[in-house]
This record gives sequence, structure tokens and C-alpha cells, in this order.
Amino acid sequence: MFRGRTKEFIRLLKISGYTVAAAESCTAGMAAALIAGIPGASRVLWGSFVCYTPEAKFRMLGVGEDVLRQFGAVSRETACAMADGALEKSGADCAFSITGIAGPGTDDSGLPAGTVWIGTVKRGGKAEAAVFNFSGSRNRIRRKAAEQAFYEIMKILPKTNTEKD
Repeated sequence: MFRGRTKEFIRLLKISGYTVAAAESCTAGMAAALIAGIPGASRVLWGSFVCYTPEAKFRMLGVGEDVLRQFGAVSRETACAMADGALEKSGADCAFSITGIAGPGTDDSGLPAGTVWIGTVKRGGKAEAAVFNFSGSRNRIRRKAAEQAFYEIMKILPKTNTEKD
């Protein structure tokens, strides 16, 4: 199932003519690696920012220190700011972000393992984010988060293959 969703994700990006940038925290580059494992990925993958710490989110993506302090590294606001930062700093047409708790335990905020926020944005649009609660091992949570991010981006791709919206 996982490889199938990645292939479909790449196929839809190619049809739309879109490229994607990733901003990854708990997945630590896994989403980009999964995309790159499919032939033709170089036509759609702009690149990935691996921003594992709050400091990296601030320095690499411009996530505001006030956002991180007020809402935490695992939040809707941070996921949106990460997606916006990846889009702004890249040449991609759309971007996704993944920030969460892979486990096995909770973080300092007390959020349970498996809590993951995924943000999406496309050029000219407003970043959106949704929270997911995944179960399983640390790596299973990371894989589920990457797969869900692909699905979330597919929802914002243009419905036609003739022009970008």
C-alpha cells in the first residue's frame, strides 16, 4: 500500500506539472527518501528541509520563535509555518510539513506518541494543517505520517492537467 500511494502521488504531481518541497521534523527525511525511491521523482521533488529541532525550524524555515514558544513544535501553527517556510524558501509549487511525536514516549508537552500535524500549502494559497493520531512503533508512525502527507498534498493539486491553479 505504501509504495502504491507514493507512486500515485508522483503520478499526480507529474500530471499537474507541480513540484513539491517538504519540511520534515519527526520523519527526518523519510518522506523525501520515499519519493526519491520512485523512478521519475526528480521531475517532482524540489527538495526537503529536515528540521528536527525547534532551532532548526526557526533557522531553516523561519518559523517564528513566538510561534514555537506559544504553541509548541508540534502544533497547527508550527505545521502551517513550516509549510509556508518550505514554499517560500524553495522553487516548488507546493509544500508539505510534518511535525509530531514519533515515540516511543511523549515529549515535554505531554502529547502522546503518534500525534502528528501535517501542513500543506500551494503557491497563492493559505497553509492548512490537520492533526493525526497514528499508532505502532516509532518507524511505523513515521511511515504513516509520510504517507498521509502525500495524501494531503494530493487533495490540493489542480483537478485538471492543463494548467496550474
